[in-house]
Amino acid sequence: MSDLPRKAVTRTAKLAALPLGFAGRATWGLGKRIGGKSAEIVGRELQQRTAEQLFKVLGELKGGAMKFGQALSVFESALPEEVAGPYRAALTKLQEAAPPMPTRTVHSVLEQRLGADWAELFVEFQDKPSAAASIGQVHRAVWHDGRDVAVKVQYPGAGEALLSDLNQLSRFARLLGPLIPGMDIKPLIAELRDRVSEELDYGLEAQAQKTHAEEFEGDPDVLVPAVVHQCDQVLVTEWIDGIPLSEVIADGSQEQRDRAGQLLARFLFSGPARTGLLHADPHPGNFRLLPDEKGGWRLGVLDFGTVDRLPGGLPTTIGDSLRMTLEGEAEAVYELLCEEGFVKESIALDPDAVLDYLLPIIEPALADDFTFTRGWMRSQAARIADPRSPAHQLGKRLNLPPAYLLIHRVTLSTIGVLCQLGATVRLRDELEEWLPGFLPEEEPAAEA
Repeated sequence: MSDLPRKAVTRTAKLAALPLGFAGRATWGLGKRIGGKSAEIVGRELQQRTAEQLFKVLGELKGGAMKFGQALSVFESALPEEVAGPYRAALTKLQEAAPPMPTRTVHSVLEQRLGADWAELFVEFQDKPSAAASIGQVHRAVWHDGRDVAVKVQYPGAGEALLSDLNQLSRFARLLGPLIPGMDIKPLIAELRDRVSEELDYGLEAQAQKTHAEEFEGDPDVLVPAVVHQCDQVLVTEWIDGIPLSEVIADGSQEQRDRAGQLLARFLFSGPARTGLLHADPHPGNFRLLPDEKGGWRLGVLDFGTVDRLPGGLPTTIGDSLRMTLEGEAEAVYELLCEEGFVKESIALDPDAVLDYLLPIIEPALADDFTFTRGWMRSQAARIADPRSPAHQLGKRLNLPPAYLLIHRVTLSTIGVLCQLGATVRLRDELEEWLPGFLPEEEPAAEA
């Protein structure tokens, strides 16, 4: 690939090939079955070819297409295993890698943004990228003061590509839906599109990262690299080593899995409470497991391009409704959901049915510790996706208010990663410590 494909007609043609390719392979599969191969073998071959094409097209296009692929990759736990296997490898690649931008393009961007003498800012600069993401790629370098740094360079034309891809993908939402049973693809694409302008602004990203780096400085559990320099299309931050979470998922020890899962849950709930910001891109490529001074592990957190601004932390409504659901207070939960717009005024639901719908989903908050597995995730997805199930019928009548959309996606994505890890996590501990409303307010002491 010579450069980020920017012409709308080129990108549209590539994206259009995805659903056409799915249909073509389905026809090919039918022919193979008629020819005598078993449906199971053909199905596996079909999924493998589909996964390969999905990565090839989304990875080459980068932009919104790749961002959509990254968002999908954290939900692969919900897929049946015979389908998930081929997709897992292809989609996981999108979390860490994509075909790189040519060196001449990288140097051109650096010259435009840092000046003709940009190379003098670095003691060393590696032309080969260490990671490639949806709108930019990262190069390892040594800053002029001797610090190891990560230099994030935005792809030229990334903004146009992002919008073009997401607009095109929204047209195919119905065809792409079967990739993740039980998940409505269209709102996911719409929400990604709404975040485009923020993610392209490295100034906003730098500010969000600075806020986290200052708050978590010296923290024994979480490390956020400091911002070194920022300008339009270029962001320089301190470099951190460590094991990418995708590698922990692939072949990490159970100790590493459990520790990564616990710290990921801790960061999800403590971040908004401590910084007023929610890190809203929790795919495994954005996290590292780092050894600490005591022989244990810390969580390194990268990429603050997408955040949700929550000045008061996570809404108290979430903690209140979780606590009351666990306590079986069906009427109180239903009343709160109505007040917050989760149930529209024109809809009337049975409070006990709502409680039955919610309890299996929040099972991890009920136990002292809970083991997240792909099997558990698949059972939840199947329960909600099956048109014959009461959960499916009730779920269709619930509403997700805009203020909760990003929180909902981040929570689901994080649970997806925990299931990929197969981690045993003391989730209740984190909720009690960081989630407003989860613990009942203490009664005022009676006067003596």
